Amino acid sequence: ALVANDDVQAVVVAPDGARRPVGAAPATREPASLGIDATPVTAPNGPVSGETLGSCFAARSGDKGGNANVGLFGRSAEAYSWIEHNISVAKLRELLPEAADLDIERHVLPNLWSINFVIHGLLQEGVAASTRQDGQAKSLGEWLRAKVMDIPLPLILGD
Repeated sequence: ALVANDDVQAVVVAPDGARRPVGAAPATREPASLGIDATPVTAPNGPVSGETLGSCFAARSGDKGGNANVGLFGRSAEAYSWIEHNISVAKLRELLPEAADLDIERHVLPNLWSINFVIHGLLQEGVAASTRQDGQAKSLGEWLRAKVMDIPLPLILGD
């Protein structure tokens, strides 16, 4: 269930049992108000080569109950721009056909140069009940990195 933040009083309990209230987290602010340059970076274009995603991108994956979580990370702002524009939910379904009929959420994380996907139900009822060889989705990121796409040469060559 979801509980409104205002309905929960967060407290810190000290070793002596004393309880102190904790204030609410500050509201999210726009990057510019924090002095962060949020100017979008353009992904490189031009000649491409069929390469594995792993030749240019890192990944991390795991399980949350019956759901798989997989993140793909760029090594530069330009690499992030490329994955943000080229790895959609539809493209992920194409790259991971075992997830084609499942509900998938996509989250962009520009400050981390990453996109994250939550694939609902990929692990069936969870680790103990999953019939997948990789019941915790620990290798799902490497499986995604093994997929081949046409990637701009500057990303492959590191220019």
